[in-house]
Amino acid sequence: MTSRFAQWTLDVHDTRKMAAFWSAALGYEVEHDGEAPHLWPPPDAPRDSLTVWLQPTDAPKRAKNRNHPDLYVPDGGDVGAEVERLVGLGATRVDVGQRGDEGFVVLADPEGNEFCLLHHRHPQGA
Repeated sequence: MTSRFAQWTLDVHDTRKMAAFWSAALGYEVEHDGEAPHLWPPPDAPRDSLTVWLQPTDAPKRAKNRNHPDLYVPDGGDVGAEVERLVGLGATRVDVGQRGDEGFVVLADPEGNEFCLLHHRHPQGA
C-alpha cells in the first residue's frame, strides 16, 4: 500500500481573492465553506485530480516556497499565451535563480506564492 496526493493546501491571507485567482487559473469550482474555500476540479478533469484548499493564515511569507505546484497547458496549448493569461489574472513573473534555459516559467500568485508553468508535461513514468 502507498499514499497518493489528494489535495494541495495553501496558506493565504485573503481567501476570497486567492479563490478567485486559483479557480480562474485552474478552471476549478469554488466552494466557500466559512473562511477556508475549497476548490474542486471541473467535471471533465481526470478522476484523480487534486483539490485545492485555501487555508487562512496571518503568518507572513518570508522567502521562496520550499514546495510549489507545477502546472501545464493541456493538449499542447500555447505556454506563452497561458503565461500572459495568468499574469492578467494577477500572477507575476518571478526570478528564483533561473538560467533561462529551463523547461518552465516561474510565476507567483497574487500573494507571492511561487508556481511553475511547464513547457511540456512529463509523461507518466518518465
